[in-house]
Amino acid sequence: MKKFLSISVFTAAVLAVGVSLAGVTPSYLLNSPKMLTGMGAKLACSGHYVSGLTKEQAFIDLQSYSPLLKLLDLEFDDESGLVAASLLGIKTTEAKYREGLGCALSIGDTEALDSVKISAAKVSNQDWPLGVGNSHINPQWQQSLAQRLAQDNLAGLNTRALLVIKDGQLVAESYAPGFNASSKLLGWSMAKSVTSLLLGHLEMNGQLDFSHKPVFSQWDADERAAISIDDLLHMSSGLDFPETYEPGAGATDMLFAVHHAAELPLAAAAVRSTGEYFEYSSGTTNLLSKLIYEASGATPQSNTDFLQKTLIEPLKLKDFVFETDPSGMSVGSSYLYASAREWAKFGQLMLNGGELNDYRLVSENWVAPALQPNESDNTKSYGYQFWLNRGDDALRWKDLPGESFAALGNRKQVVMVIPSQETVIVRLGWTSGSYPTNTNFSEILSFLQSDLPGS
Repeated sequence: MKKFLSISVFTAAVLAVGVSLAGVTPSYLLNSPKMLTGMGAKLACSGHYVSGLTKEQAFIDLQSYSPLLKLLDLEFDDESGLVAASLLGIKTTEAKYREGLGCALSIGDTEALDSVKISAAKVSNQDWPLGVGNSHINPQWQQSLAQRLAQDNLAGLNTRALLVIKDGQLVAESYAPGFNASSKLLGWSMAKSVTSLLLGHLEMNGQLDFSHKPVFSQWDADERAAISIDDLLHMSSGLDFPETYEPGAGATDMLFAVHHAAELPLAAAAVRSTGEYFEYSSGTTNLLSKLIYEASGATPQSNTDFLQKTLIEPLKLKDFVFETDPSGMSVGSSYLYASAREWAKFGQLMLNGGELNDYRLVSENWVAPALQPNESDNTKSYGYQFWLNRGDDALRWKDLPGESFAALGNRKQVVMVIPSQETVIVRLGWTSGSYPTNTNFSEILSFLQSDLPGS
């Protein structure tokens, strides 16, 4: 009786906020409290404690995903780092902030996360990418970029950071009020590109064999034994784990309702032949995260140590948090927070053929196939978790050079790399609709050319 009463209360609340129930199934209503409170606790916790948003702004950002999220009651405990999201007395979910690890949902046993030790980041005054210096800022480009950001926000696009790297130097950066060069902002699916780089690093060091099958022992007795790491990187595995975000769907539960983010895609059945069909799937990337986690030692501490040794120390990542699921595995599909300057380092590293700061993260032999179109029948313009401008019948960004490629994330996060122009452009923000990436980035390239000495 209590469950049905709760559903009735929730149904009435749904109607009260003006959300139509047409086409909404009983399963949708049953699973909504779990999804809404999980999403609310996790994103509000990270928004406030990792990105430094006010509690009010963290809640506003959250509500942009669904008016139903307005029904949440959020409680922040600054002393413990706990955020509780409650829905009309039906369901409460908590997330906890841990310094250096960010926020993780309190689902299952999370005690191991409390004991993880993280070394403090070392800060240098050298110029980017070695340190926090920015002596190469070009005043004209800086002014043009600031105007671009201001125009974005007059148009309601909610751009929070714009940054340009030219010829390996930080030449312009602009931030919206309330944000700065140290603001750690959520990249969403741009994390996939970094996860791919970590896989490439393991292969380069002989810690992972891309040709080994089955990728997981659980797949050895069925058609999934044919899936390769290459198929997973290209999102053409044939697994039945679509990018569907609604209550009770696999992708939503993976991020907001389970202890281990890889458990649901690991159990997914194969519904297509490997390599034939591209289907974007965050679950696929979290399977790759599982490989990284296991190769690093399969504990939260070993996973953290691997990131520290492989990325944070050699790339001088000061404002960088790769969050984990409740089990301690990095959520490689989605939960990487970094400043615009740090995001730019991954673009520059790819532009340099796999190295930065005299440190090689991946081999040039990995970078080349990572940026080649895949061989699927439907969407070829996707490499190893990087979006490519070329590969399909038309360019993805028609006014940018054909060899351009990017890491992309929800809310229109972009790290765009334009090799022929020796340029990396980073855009971070919170745009719920479309963003004119092609037009705006073409404009940025134009002013980089027109303002060159002697032009």
